[in-house]
Amino acid sequence: MSSIDGALRACAAGSPASMAAAELLVAGAWPDRDGFAGFVTVTASPGGGLTVAVVDWEAAAAAAAPGGGLCCSGGERRMLQVTASLAAGIPVDLRDAVTGLDGRNARLVAGAVLAASGHRDAP
Repeated sequence: MSSIDGALRACAAGSPASMAAAELLVAGAWPDRDGFAGFVTVTASPGGGLTVAVVDWEAAAAAAAPGGGLCCSGGERRMLQVTASLAAGIPVDLRDAVTGLDGRNARLVAGAVLAASGHRDAP
């Protein structure tokens, strides 16, 4: 686990949808990618002193779009689109986003949706 993983989780604490998105980012190793680092600001939380990582979801989703400049496969692009939708409400076409996901990523998305809806027993 990288130090940014904990900062992403700290930022997402208290919101099931944001926490599900943070877990999808960590599962996809996005925090460790050089190309993704430009969309993340690590800072101290106001008043709490915790280190949090704030993602510019609009910019990350735009960069992951075809021709957007972020180097990723089609499956990685779709996973990031779903993640941005959970985290920031950025619209995603689920029919397009889930088509072609491998079993691991399909399970991650299903678990994230369950977690975002408040099911504590979600994977």
